[in-house]
Amino acid sequence: MALHPQTAALLLAMEQLNSPPIETQEPTVARAGMEITTAPSAVQLHEIRDVDADGVLTRLYRPNDRKDLGLLVYYHGGGWVCGSINTHDDVCRKLAQSMGHAVLSVDYRLAPEFAFPEPLNDCIVALRWAHAHASELGIDASRIAVGGDSAGGNLAAAVANLQPVPLKFQMLIYPVTDATRSSQSYQDNATGYRLTANGMKWFCDHYLSGSIGSPTDPRVSPLFADAVTLASAPPAIVITAEYDPLRDEGEQYAHRLLEAGVPCSLTRYYGQIHGFFSMSHFVDDGAAAITQAATATRIALER
Repeated sequence: MALHPQTAALLLAMEQLNSPPIETQEPTVARAGMEITTAPSAVQLHEIRDVDADGVLTRLYRPNDRKDLGLLVYYHGGGWVCGSINTHDDVCRKLAQSMGHAVLSVDYRLAPEFAFPEPLNDCIVALRWAHAHASELGIDASRIAVGGDSAGGNLAAAVANLQPVPLKFQMLIYPVTDATRSSQSYQDNATGYRLTANGMKWFCDHYLSGSIGSPTDPRVSPLFADAVTLASAPPAIVITAEYDPLRDEGEQYAHRLLEAGVPCSLTRYYGQIHGFFSMSHFVDDGAAAITQAATATRIALER
C-alpha cells in the first residue's frame, strides 16, 4: 500500500527541515531536537502532576477523581537515548482520557550516559513503587498494565516478562523486540521513512554501550525470551506500521506470544511509518491507534 497521504505530506515537511541524520548527531543534540519539536498538548484532565517514584521522576495523569482507577505505567520511545515525559505528554493525556483510567509516565535515565540495564532498572523501580503506593495514587493495585512505544515498547515487553508485580496487560506500540536488527523490514524500510536502519544501529549501540547485555539477551530483545517466560506474560496488544524497520520483529513477537498461549491482538497500520502513534495532531491513524490501544487496555483493566 502507498504511504497515507497525511503521512507523505508530513514526511515531506520533515525533509524540508534538512535535519542531519540522527546517527551523525551527539545524543545531547538529538535529545534537544526532539524536545524542541514537541508541541504542547491541549488535552485537559482532572489531575496531572509529577511524582517521585523512589528516585525516578514520573508524571501521573488522572482522568477523574475515582480512588480505584486502573493504571497504565507508560514508557516513552526515543531509542533509549532520546525522549522524556515531556515529549510523550500528549500521548499520555490522550491515553488517560480515552481509557478513563490513570497513566503513570516514567522518565527513565537515558543511554549512553546510562546504558543497559539502567533504563530497564528505572522502569522496574517506578512500577514497583506504583504498586506499593497504589492507594496514594488513587489506583487499584490489582489493576496495573505496562505499555510503551518503540524503545518504550521494548522496555514494557521486558518488564512484562520479568513481572516484578502482577500485571493485567501490556500495550506494545511498534516495539523493539530484536536488537540484532536482522528482519526483512530492516531492508524493506532502511531509508526514507523517518526511522532508518542506520538510526536504529545508532540507538542500539548507545543502549548496549556498557559492559552488560547483548543483542540476544531477552532483557534487551524480548523476542529471544524462552517459551516458558512468554507463557507467563500478561495479555497484549501489538501495533505495527507498514513502513517501519521494526515492523517484522513486532509482528514476530505477537506471534510468539500467541504460540505461547498468551491472548494477543496484532494490528498493522498500512501506509504508516514509525512514530505515527505520537503524530495524532497530523495523522488520523495516530488518533485511531491511540483509541484502539486505550480501548484494549481499558477492557483488560476492567476484567
